[in-house]
Amino acid sequence: MSLFKSDAPAHKIAGSWSGLGAWNLYFLAKFLLAWTGHLNIQILPNLIFAAVLLIPIANPALRRLRTLIAIPVAVALLYQDTWFPPFSRLLAQPGVLNFSFDYIVELLGRFIDWQVCALLLLLFVGYLFLNQWLRLTTLTLLGFAWLGMGNLQWLLPPSVQPQMAGAQTATGVPTVSAGEPDDATLNGYLEKFYLNESTRKVEFKEPAVKPPPFDLLVINICSMAWDDLDAVGLRDNPLFSQMDVIFDNFNSATAYSGPAAIRLLRASCGQTSHAQLYKQPADQCLLFDDLRKLGFSNELMLNHTGEFDGFLQEVREQGQLPPPALGVVPAGLPRTYVGFDGSPIWRDRDVLSKWWQHRMTEDSPNMALFYNTTSLHDGNRQVQSDGGTQAADYRSRAQILLDDLNAFLKELEKSGRRVVVAIVPEHGAALHGDRMQIAGMREIPSDSITHVPVGIKLINMGDNAQTQPIHVSEPSSYLAVAEIIARLYADPALSNGQTVDWSRLLTDLPKTAKVSENSGTVVLDYNGKPYVRIKENGGWLPYPQRFK
Repeated sequence: MSLFKSDAPAHKIAGSWSGLGAWNLYFLAKFLLAWTGHLNIQILPNLIFAAVLLIPIANPALRRLRTLIAIPVAVALLYQDTWFPPFSRLLAQPGVLNFSFDYIVELLGRFIDWQVCALLLLLFVGYLFLNQWLRLTTLTLLGFAWLGMGNLQWLLPPSVQPQMAGAQTATGVPTVSAGEPDDATLNGYLEKFYLNESTRKVEFKEPAVKPPPFDLLVINICSMAWDDLDAVGLRDNPLFSQMDVIFDNFNSATAYSGPAAIRLLRASCGQTSHAQLYKQPADQCLLFDDLRKLGFSNELMLNHTGEFDGFLQEVREQGQLPPPALGVVPAGLPRTYVGFDGSPIWRDRDVLSKWWQHRMTEDSPNMALFYNTTSLHDGNRQVQSDGGTQAADYRSRAQILLDDLNAFLKELEKSGRRVVVAIVPEHGAALHGDRMQIAGMREIPSDSITHVPVGIKLINMGDNAQTQPIHVSEPSSYLAVAEIIARLYADPALSNGQTVDWSRLLTDLPKTAKVSENSGTVVLDYNGKPYVRIKENGGWLPYPQRFK
């Protein structure tokens, strides 16, 4: 056997190096989208993909086979590089299949960004022009080098953070260390936050002197955040100016309807993780159960059927609430809207007034109502006189809802009954799209979606000569609402008709840091800057600024 190569010609498997060819356009488009903030390119899988495409193959059949395999890989890799949630999460939500055709068409239209389309068109024309003279594979590899420069910190050992990083204070707002946090710091911050929250609880105590009866109405509004109200010019609506208390910095902690309702119904305890919501709550965490122990009768009402995604069943089971007081479909009320799934939605003024008439016939001295409305949900359509439907913009629907609530408060005042009204939205409508999700999409609970307007109004309770609402500016969440309700029940001044002592009611309310979570996605505020983790065990990224 010879140790030297034979001079006989060998069968060639590898061909000449020809570069990436048309695949350059794929990668260059990705670099452009990453530069504009539309993509979060993962360097290693893309670099491996490019390396496989660069391998020279002489056999034409094998080259065609590689191309056929590469196309679905490229599509999957592109989806992975977007800010969209994992595709498995979409498959885990069968309710999506119930979307109406009109709503699906509307959603598809939102994915089209004409500015991005124009940039991609310019890139395509530039590619066709430059490809005649330049080896664009070189530009592609330079693009990988550009992106890799910003990820060199992955090669460095994790920095050692001071011991105070992520520590919790008694107020519920964590202390933070200076500097840019790494994954370990943010994971530790989140873990300590939930650990501290698990120890917090509101005590509902029987006062020495039992107060005169009053009703509690908790109005849970789907799809209303401060950002939405600013977008349609309704932040200064009279409804908010007549509130006694306004929370300026309230975090709903989620962008999903079901979890938001459960968090509100469990307001007596600190904030839990999303997974913990569907486990047995600790004792004395259920707000309406705490009220029942104080003598309140519990009732539930919706202005919709509650069938989509099992909302009604979920709220009843997780909040231990009875069936809707007037039935799932209130008799004699006409539809005002048709939901995105084709289900009927009734006007809030009609439903609330009908329930109030029912309440006035009840003998229960204290009653607590949980009311949920979807009048502002994305995709709702206005019902016409002929039974048909037409698109209804958010502003018109929000104006009607706010006017209805204003009218209902006046109805409560005329009744003479003592009532506490707490308006607590679930989440925002996401009217503004950003770099991570299109308008109307709420898979990622960003601050613009979870920063909601929460107000409390006392009606016919004590001598309340207040003309302007008191603003609570500290970071707050559901625990603060439960604490105010507990203090209202135990306040002897209100039982004697005296002037309401707001300083006693609002001093030292529980503070809660901004941490929001959907299934698999977490957004938190660290040192005044938002960070997002899209995957369960993934890394953290600074939340990109919204388009202006």
